[in-house]
Amino acid sequence: MKRLLPIVLLAVISHLAQSHAADQRPNIVLMISDDQSWDGLSVPMHPDFEVSRSEFVKTPHTAELAAAGMRFSAAYAPAPVCSPTRISIQTGKSPAQLGWTRAGPSATASSGYKLVPPAGRRSIRQDEITIGELLQKAGYGTAHYGKWHIDGGGPEANGYDESDGNTNNLDAAPFKDPNPVDIFGMSDRAIDFMKRHQKAKKPFFIQLSYNALHYPENAKEASLQRISERVAKAGSHADTRSLGRMALAEDLDEGVGTVLAAIDQLGLAGNTYVIYMSDNGGSEQPQGGLNGRKGSVWERGIRVPLIVRGPHIKANSWSHQSVVGYDLFNTFCEIAEIKAPLPKGVEGGSIIPLLHGADQPVKRPRQELVFHFPNYQNQYTPHSSIISGALKLIKIYETGEIMLFDLSKDITESQNLASKSPKQAQELEDRLSSYLKDVGASIPTNNDQYDANNPPAPKKRRRTGKKRMQKSQ
Repeated sequence: MKRLLPIVLLAVISHLAQSHAADQRPNIVLMISDDQSWDGLSVPMHPDFEVSRSEFVKTPHTAELAAAGMRFSAAYAPAPVCSPTRISIQTGKSPAQLGWTRAGPSATASSGYKLVPPAGRRSIRQDEITIGELLQKAGYGTAHYGKWHIDGGGPEANGYDESDGNTNNLDAAPFKDPNPVDIFGMSDRAIDFMKRHQKAKKPFFIQLSYNALHYPENAKEASLQRISERVAKAGSHADTRSLGRMALAEDLDEGVGTVLAAIDQLGLAGNTYVIYMSDNGGSEQPQGGLNGRKGSVWERGIRVPLIVRGPHIKANSWSHQSVVGYDLFNTFCEIAEIKAPLPKGVEGGSIIPLLHGADQPVKRPRQELVFHFPNYQNQYTPHSSIISGALKLIKIYETGEIMLFDLSKDITESQNLASKSPKQAQELEDRLSSYLKDVGASIPTNNDQYDANNPPAPKKRRRTGKKRMQKSQ
């Protein structure tokens, strides 16, 4: 049985729920795409950065969402892979603090790498308080549809009234055209949930964790045909998997459109926050723009699309303040008027001031953002990064190499300033180390079984991507 909320917190929330008999608190619909890059939509994610949008993918419904709401040019997923981001959003804590930094099993000493990554968690603990639990106790109807992927008995054991169960990627695989990876089934269930709670005059929180862009081979044939023709007409080339991913992105946009249309048709738009974001950056190799990819804390691995529509949000507006996925925990609590002390260790801050036009950093316990990925994935070795203001530092654990970038001038991370600004680099490295120590994060250790003469099968490990970025400028 899930551990009871602290007595004081539970009492305050229960009182709050009772005081909202005719409840007018806003609804919340959170849509999370999977492996969708910052530049994966047809609507740009930065007004001055042309390659922050897709050249081929057409997403009119997310464009409609952006036109009615706010886009965040510097939004970050808590992790460059899926399940650490998902538990981070649920708990308001960073993957570093949670000890969950990798989606799959960690490499062991026998893998032959120079370092041994820390063993990763694979299940949400019973003592962790989720945003679903807080909103449920505060009187919200709560639902989670789609990919859960953090175990612990599934959503309904962790604060959700309804769900698709303890799901992961494989549960979406059987769904093909005309309902690829269950995009439209999920949307239909969400719409039904909205209708029932509107009738009951009860506010609701729905998390739609779409599996798209996984299983690109499941994309609708019509979407794949359109994308293929578009790419060919432009004289470009894309492999089968890339074409499928682009087609599936358009299918996902269609599913998002059905939910947005239902919200409008039900007359709920004026009192409903709709949030669209991705769980991590794209898994494909980029043709230009941001550096890195999924599995790295370079910008392309962690910077993601984030669009929010809702009450008092100016249409077609922008925020350039840095925000991170676990900020949603505090944000949703503010929307639900939960004023009791939040669970110990919550690291986020509410973005409501930004949504209402403020241009100031999000107020968090710590202002810096840390992204800790002490793992091997793709061509990347264990590394971490810290962002403070416009400055970003990346530390590579195998070599101890430090890199420093000014994101306000160099969003592509192509100019390493560490040698030019050693004091700033040292300060950020010290703050990174202090943070990781304070939250009890695990650091990779030396592998006694490592054989420099017989390393694991070679992969093309790109550290900076400088050459590629220079070509794209």
